[in-house]
Amino acid sequence: MKVTSAVFNTSSLDLAGCPEPVYPEFALIGRSNVGKSSLLNMITGKKGLAMVSETPGKTKLLNFFTINNKWRLVDLPGYGFAKVAKGEVNRFNESVVEYLTHRGDNLICVLSLIDSRLPPQEIDLEFIDWMIDMGVPFVLVFTKTDKINAAKLEENLQVYKEALSEMCEDLPEILTCSSKTGAGHKDLLKFVQSALP
Repeated sequence: MKVTSAVFNTSSLDLAGCPEPVYPEFALIGRSNVGKSSLLNMITGKKGLAMVSETPGKTKLLNFFTINNKWRLVDLPGYGFAKVAKGEVNRFNESVVEYLTHRGDNLICVLSLIDSRLPPQEIDLEFIDWMIDMGVPFVLVFTKTDKINAAKLEENLQVYKEALSEMCEDLPEILTCSSKTGAGHKDLLKFVQSALP
């Protein structure tokens, strides 16, 4: 697959404000500062399509982007360390939960982003466990692989696989990438291509 067009559609506070589900959707989510916006820009080949910030938790809305006039990427608010007003967000953003549980068959898959440099983080495992319980389809995408050597990466992946094996019978597909070097770009697009109806 080659990305020939990528257009920002709209931002929504909640499910009611989401655009009509006319295209299959792939949602991006992860801990704040895991590199969602950078990954979205890498996938589309457009550096400034999604705003990248050094401040965790900048994405507070559901952001929709149409790719090749055939499918959408949905940039969801991160979880974990966003500095927001008390009561504005729960441990997992309410709008995210609503979107993931009520978007229906239109949501093809969640790309659950994990920082490849870190051992399993409790909040990541909690969110993965929640998706398993809710039957939300997902794959794991390990980001920032340019910042870790191959041996350490493999070690971290193995630890995650062991943790996941206690949560589910069938391990989810695992992808690795670096927005900085472009590593994993083809594999991500290949996965999207294979998952599209």
